Amino acid sequence: MGKRPALIVFARAPVAGQAKTRLIPALGPEGAAELYRCFLLDTIELVRGAPADVLVAVAEREHLDSVGSLVREACPEAAVVVQRGGDLGERIVNALEQTVGSDRSHAVVMGTDSPTLPLQRVCEALALSRERDLVLGPCYDGGYYLVGVHAVRREFFRGIAWSSNTVLVETVRRARESGAEVGLLDPWYDVDTPRDLEVLRLHLTARSLAGETIGCRRTWECLRRLGEEAGT
Repeated sequence: MGKRPALIVFARAPVAGQAKTRLIPALGPEGAAELYRCFLLDTIELVRGAPADVLVAVAEREHLDSVGSLVREACPEAAVVVQRGGDLGERIVNALEQTVGSDRSHAVVMGTDSPTLPLQRVCEALALSRERDLVLGPCYDGGYYLVGVHAVRREFFRGIAWSSNTVLVETVRRARESGAEVGLLDPWYDVDTPRDLEVLRLHLTARSLAGETIGCRRTWECLRRLGEEAGT
């Protein structure tokens, strides 16, 4: 039997005033933290359906136990570790290096800010990362919602202006300059700002009205509850 890939989910603790801070103007500190808790749980529940071993990488060591308790609620079999490194690029590379190689054939790193991301997109990334040197899932804001590799190459992620709208382009450029073969998935959206939040709300409302099954049920319930509390 071949080695199973790793699916690494980057997560933070849903602490009021620290989680999803750009959503605080729209939701308040408690509301933003509660919505992020739902993002995290829905994402973990989603990836349970992927053909991979799930690891959750927590941003802060002091929150390892609290996030671990949340993770076990949605995916008891997931391993929980701590992210290492300064900027996001170092954290991605270190997480991949911990998993790819003797223990894993390939790996995908993803975040928790795209609760509506289809499982099919994650499975596609896992399959494509067996063949391509680098797989990226583009976001509409110029970043990416996942990274997949079968061999870790640090040069892909050096010198990137993280949190800018050029992250995707810069990463692809560095990979191609290194002679790497890059695979791009179809784009999806992150939820970081009040404008993104409205896109999410309208998307899930439309899906509900159309009679579709909403996979991110906690997120949808939280949005409806927060809307009722706000009187909207």
